[in-house]
Amino acid sequence: MSEVQRYLLAIKTDKPTALDIAKDTASRLESKQLSLIEVVQSLGEHINDDDATIRARTLDYLSRVIGELSSSFLSGQQIQVLCQFFCDRIDDGGAVGGLRKLAIFRKFNKEMAAMTFRAIVEHFQDLQVRPQARRLEILELLNDLMSTNRNVLKDMSDESIIGITDLVSGEKDPRNLMVIFSILKVVMIEWDISNQAETLFDSVFCYFPITFRPPPDDPYGITAQDLKSRLRECISASSHFAPFAFPQMIDKLDSTSPNVKKDVLQAFNACVKSYGIITISNYSLTLWDTLKFEILNVQEEDLAEEALVVLQTISTRLGHGVDSTGPSTHLARYLRPIIKECNEQFQEPQHKQAKPAGQILGALGISSPVAFYLIVKAVMPPLNTLYQDADSIARQRALLEVLVQILDCAITVYGTPSIPAPPTIIENPLIPFKDRLFELTCQALMSTAADEVSFRVVALKALLRLCLVRNHLQRNEIGMAVQHFDEIVLSEDPSGKEDLKKEAIRALVEISRINPDLVMNITFPAFMAKLPDSSASINHDYLITLEGLAQLSVERFVSDTLIRRLLNRLDVVLQNEGTSDYPRAILSTLDYVLSQRDLLQDSNLSYYHEKIVVGLTSQIIVAAVGQAPLTALNEDATLQILGRLVIRIVRAIGEHKQRSVAMQTYTLFADENIPFVPVPFRQEKVPHSQRSTLLISTALMAGVSKTAPIQYTDVDNGSIQKMVAELARLALTEDVPHVRQTILRQIGLLTNKFLPSGQCDGLRDYMCDLISSLQETTTLSENAVRVMFWIAKALILRLACTDEVCERLLLLLSSTQIGLVSARGFGLLLAPDEILSKENGANIRLIFKQKVFSICIPRIAEDFRNANTMIKPNYLIALSGILKHMPTEVTMSEIDTLLPLLLQSLDLEDSNVKAATIQSLAIISHESPKAVEEHMGSLVSRLLKSAADPKVNTTAVRHNALVCLKTFPGRVKDSNLLPYKNAVTRGLLGVLDDPKRHVRKEAVECRAAWFNMDEPQSD
Repeated sequence: MSEVQRYLLAIKTDKPTALDIAKDTASRLESKQLSLIEVVQSLGEHINDDDATIRARTLDYLSRVIGELSSSFLSGQQIQVLCQFFCDRIDDGGAVGGLRKLAIFRKFNKEMAAMTFRAIVEHFQDLQVRPQARRLEILELLNDLMSTNRNVLKDMSDESIIGITDLVSGEKDPRNLMVIFSILKVVMIEWDISNQAETLFDSVFCYFPITFRPPPDDPYGITAQDLKSRLRECISASSHFAPFAFPQMIDKLDSTSPNVKKDVLQAFNACVKSYGIITISNYSLTLWDTLKFEILNVQEEDLAEEALVVLQTISTRLGHGVDSTGPSTHLARYLRPIIKECNEQFQEPQHKQAKPAGQILGALGISSPVAFYLIVKAVMPPLNTLYQDADSIARQRALLEVLVQILDCAITVYGTPSIPAPPTIIENPLIPFKDRLFELTCQALMSTAADEVSFRVVALKALLRLCLVRNHLQRNEIGMAVQHFDEIVLSEDPSGKEDLKKEAIRALVEISRINPDLVMNITFPAFMAKLPDSSASINHDYLITLEGLAQLSVERFVSDTLIRRLLNRLDVVLQNEGTSDYPRAILSTLDYVLSQRDLLQDSNLSYYHEKIVVGLTSQIIVAAVGQAPLTALNEDATLQILGRLVIRIVRAIGEHKQRSVAMQTYTLFADENIPFVPVPFRQEKVPHSQRSTLLISTALMAGVSKTAPIQYTDVDNGSIQKMVAELARLALTEDVPHVRQTILRQIGLLTNKFLPSGQCDGLRDYMCDLISSLQETTTLSENAVRVMFWIAKALILRLACTDEVCERLLLLLSSTQIGLVSARGFGLLLAPDEILSKENGANIRLIFKQKVFSICIPRIAEDFRNANTMIKPNYLIALSGILKHMPTEVTMSEIDTLLPLLLQSLDLEDSNVKAATIQSLAIISHESPKAVEEHMGSLVSRLLKSAADPKVNTTAVRHNALVCLKTFPGRVKDSNLLPYKNAVTRGLLGVLDDPKRHVRKEAVECRAAWFNMDEPQSD
């Protein structure tokens, strides 16, 4: 049996074997065991078989054999013969594949390329009646010829153009169109198309605009945007198309479809970018007359923006390389009627068309320095006159908004002191107007009535931009503007002026980037002078000052000074009597400033360590032992803020210094002159002032690396477990929430971050012993349950003993004594914690949540069904705690199990549980609406009950219930919702008067969603 016969048999059922046969034949050809003529002769009667399929497979065999040969194996004569052979049989399947293989051979010459092209054109005039795959194969052969023998086709000139356009006419398949557009683009750009421009243009414009929508799960990944981009490239390929493209696209801009309009505008832009300057100039005013309607009479914001882009691109192209500001350039002739139109619109600045007129000038002004020059020279004089003659604040504000847009252009064209623009010989045309503009904006900002906030905000923006324009204002003028901004922030009554103050702070931040010394010399003294040495209980003005200082710290030079001055001010404040809010605010400001810096590269890090970590901690210790008065630093709330600062700094210091810090976790840098005894292992009652120092110990423990040796722990002798036991002893008797929480966090850090993997079993056993003691004692301790869950949390995060830990915790839910407390503890297991976090080096595995879910959810569902009525709420509360922090995709995997439990959770009185449950139900309803359809009756009634009665339901419960109810319309089938429509719309009437604004807003939206739900069509 010959190879071709074996191939024909194998290709039907075993394609890999068939390919191996072709590969073997090619190998024998290259090794001279077989000649090409023998291979061709072996095709024998198969090549002339009456069955087209046999002929196609025979040619495919020959094609695959050729494809396996090296590109230099065949001689020119052999390629010539094969090319003629395939061209004669090009109608048969397989021949096109053979020609594609031949086209990559080195000796495939011009004559062969021309022969192939003519064979394609001659035999496939009816291309569109062929199957899609066959058409694509032919188009890919043509694309190959364009890639390898482009000059041959180019020399054929009109013959190739007409041949290609006739061949591809009528194609509709998106895969084929992607190839066609690529081929035609090359022809349009590289061929001389002057005689066939209209033919080529019509061959592609018939597809405009593209309305293709890919089918769901389209394996080819071709999007409508892909087709639109290719089509735009064709339409914009040659200036010869302009007489056909612009008129026809202008007609299509009358469409009522926003998508069609957007396609037209984007095509305009592509043409303007590509066509020649003369062509653009000839059509520029026609395009302006067309596009100005879309901008001045804006109906769709995105369409107006697209139209502005086109106008800007025209200006950019016409202004490229132009240095003349004379009236006869293409750019000047284009801008003249546009500026005239905009100036006319500014005559009535309050009318709706004035604002878009300003946007037009703003878009054109940044296109080039010459365009900006021409616009300013023509617009500023009448604008100044209009402002002087304006008879109302509203008119002045509208004109100032135009000025802001012009100044934005100036910044783009001429740059700022810190961000230079490309050099230009065109001088800033605003210079003659500088003094007038500076006076005008300062007067508008500072001399206008204080309650004209919106007008003053615009004036402030204009003044800031004047300061930012490169080489425009003098240094003393910028300094005067800085003083104005300072006065607004520090001296004006803040009521109702939040926007103005925010803009003033933002302006100072911008100026600090270009002139930090001005801010240091003017703003800093003014702001620091406003900070009191102590704070009265009712005066919180310092908050505005501190907020401003924090935002001004963006520049390193500024923040260096700010940190030192705030620390000095904190020392003064702590020495004086006053409320604790003020020093806390200073510490919070310091924390914000340091959070904006890269402390690892900060040269002042050692200073922060000594001054904040060591210095402030030492002050706390001295006061705690009674050697100095207690200050705000010794209060729990202040210690929490200081703890964040300490963590931030300790994380950044070097490893050697971290080890030193770790060894003083509990002694807290106290020297021998301070009679401070660390809190752990003390048997006597420790005063609160000393117990609260554990908050700083926690911060130190969190900040150091996991390899640092924590004080009182020795990895080798199991003392971490002893330390955990001691901390547990302290936690069991601690009644101050902040101190108890910090002890629990230390237990979590030691168990998760510092405990070696080999010692996890010991902590697990300790936890189990604690559980056993709880179940045996009669004096139950919520603190013991907290200790137990923190140990469990720490082990679960690192996926240590997770199965056994979860099983032991689940057993507690059946207890009538500690079941409820334990149920609430499940919310802790997966909840994020600012101390036990990855940033602080905690060992947190990626799938710990999924692991807990897979263990706990089936068990909770099973035990709930078997539990007595008294303890059933325990399981629902535990479920809520787990789901609250569970990824949606994990929750959805057990939806059938969860949904009945969640519905019953809505009947619980615990507001936190209800809020979390409703949130879970909203997610389920959104992701899997079919799952809730059969429960719609009970779900709607429970949610309506949860949305009402603020005395019973918290704000979170009411809000979440409305969000969930609003999810149903549009997601759940209308036929399942219509029976409850009246009940919902009536039931929400009372919620419209809810005392909370955001709840009322949600109620309005929810009721509208149900009210507007489609009614069934009448017969």
